[in-house]
Amino acid sequence: MKIELFTFCDFAQENSGKLTVVGTFDTIISRNFPCVHPQLSVVIRIRFDLWEFSGHNFRIETRDLNGEMTMEAIMGKVEVKGIGNATAVSHLVFTISNLHFKEAGMVNFVLFINDKEIGSIPLYIRKGN
Repeated sequence: MKIELFTFCDFAQENSGKLTVVGTFDTIISRNFPCVHPQLSVVIRIRFDLWEFSGHNFRIETRDLNGEMTMEAIMGKVEVKGIGNATAVSHLVFTISNLHFKEAGMVNFVLFINDKEIGSIPLYIRKGN
């Protein structure tokens, strides 16, 4: 398996295998802390090889620079089915509302498939004017 896309964005949806992603970013800027970010979407596109077609458990954990979990893990199962090709893609799309940040810093979103870490992306939280 290979991650083809792992990003934060303003809006995302998956419809009949097509993925729509609008407004990707990796930084949130706030004038004051603590702060609340109203909404963001996490989008992951994973390509699986033929021998990986089956059900896979996934988990997304969030950790700050101290290694502390910043929100409850997102967990589920993705069923990978082929349509006659040697590979298949699966999309994971999540919308997260009212994210709280105590201070500026970084939160790492880590993706696990079948309890194996396969990728991560940082979300930077900065103080702005």
